[in-house]
Amino acid sequence: MSARGALLVVGATSGAGKSTVVSALCRAWARDGARVAPYKAQNMSNHSAVTADGGEIGRAQAMQALAARVQPDRRMNPVLLKPAGDRTSHLVVLGEEDPARRADAKGYGDTARSLRPLVLDALTALRREHDLVVAEGAGGAAEINLLDRDLVNLPLAAAAGMPAVLVVDIDRGGAFASAYGTLALLPEHLRACVRGVVLNRFRGDVSLLDDGLRDLEARTGVPVLGVLPHLGAEPMLGVEDSLDLEWGLQWGGDAPGPAAERPVRVAVVRLPHLANPSDLDPLVLEPSVALRWAHNPGDLADADLVIVPGSRATVADLAWVRSRGLDRALADLDPSVLVVGLCAGYQMLGRSIEDTVESGAGLVDGIGLLPSTTRFETPKVVRQSSGPSVTGYQIRFGRPVAPDGTAWLTLDGEPEGCVSADGRVRGTSLHGLLDADGFRCSLLAEAAERRGRSYAPMPVGFAAAREAHLDRLADWVSAALPLDRLATLAASAALPGEEPGW
Repeated sequence: MSARGALLVVGATSGAGKSTVVSALCRAWARDGARVAPYKAQNMSNHSAVTADGGEIGRAQAMQALAARVQPDRRMNPVLLKPAGDRTSHLVVLGEEDPARRADAKGYGDTARSLRPLVLDALTALRREHDLVVAEGAGGAAEINLLDRDLVNLPLAAAAGMPAVLVVDIDRGGAFASAYGTLALLPEHLRACVRGVVLNRFRGDVSLLDDGLRDLEARTGVPVLGVLPHLGAEPMLGVEDSLDLEWGLQWGGDAPGPAAERPVRVAVVRLPHLANPSDLDPLVLEPSVALRWAHNPGDLADADLVIVPGSRATVADLAWVRSRGLDRALADLDPSVLVVGLCAGYQMLGRSIEDTVESGAGLVDGIGLLPSTTRFETPKVVRQSSGPSVTGYQIRFGRPVAPDGTAWLTLDGEPEGCVSADGRVRGTSLHGLLDADGFRCSLLAEAAERRGRSYAPMPVGFAAAREAHLDRLADWVSAALPLDRLATLAASAALPGEEPGW
């Protein structure tokens, strides 16, 4: 493989599978001995991760870094937009957020243009340190109303002299029209950057596509590089796109049989501005756990464990919880049901929240299931944290305070979190809490015991299961795509420092 190569993976639509393909390519090439780094110039997501030096990047890039077997780096996602729920987004640049600086959709064009040198410099720096950079686009590649401000798709490819491949989701239907329409809409100089098409999520006999693939190539002049089969029951880990978040979390009624045949039922409150759903990844992999999104009080029925997750708009999502009656449902749960709040969820479960930073709402009442109180302050807490049994990270403006003697955990040598007097309700600011096998298994075993169920941990730990998942993704692309040909494409990118520029 030639050194200093780069390849951009763009999609015909949101949810086409770009993040998964990038992760798979990163792992496949890393297994072959290449020094690989992921990159996404601009991300819009509330699902983020923390780098070792306290920077904030998109969760997908952290997962892709894990696939590439490198440490997450601020430069892997130099611009992160975190939707604030009012047609504006908080702007994180090279891992740092200024809470007073927000980007609105209409006025973002000037901001985006000012960020062009920064995103190109970050890409160039990564290329100088790695054999190959696998970049990810965002949304659809032919959003022609946004091309003048596009930092992440084909305008970046043109500026960086970087070839691109177009991923199309065939499972949703209309794949040929989607591929053809994307290429037809693009200006010629951007269309020229697309050097191949990949169809994703195909079910059935690939030979049935042959005539259509030949016709598509003839019409567009762009080769179809391969067809990726549908991953079937492969779990979705590190999900970021809102279209990927509605994975089927649902359980049915109890079937007759011993408790061992009945999994621990975990209901997760589906907040409108849900943040860091990767907190749930270990539960997705647990064979003895059944998950369900909770949108309404009835969705909490028969739960053994309820999780109130993180949020980027804590006060707004607390109001939504009240509007749905979920606050009363949480308070009325059977005393045998455990409730866990993570970050914003912990803050909501407390007595009050005072927020003049994020929402400007001032003092509002919490749900009141924990004796803690929260005040929002700057600067933002962004750091990795660890304790005797857990390791994770914190991203928050909220500063929860719990009465002495009510802490749940010890983090960085200090008491942290809160537990209710009866031990049923617990909260913490730590993301990644459930990644720790011993801690997670203990919590699930307790939830099962309190509800007369039994719990059998997954055969391997979460880290090993996640590694196996990434290896399966690498096998998936290796079997369906010509990796040598893709590597040759990547090697055709302009050398670092010789990019054409914007």
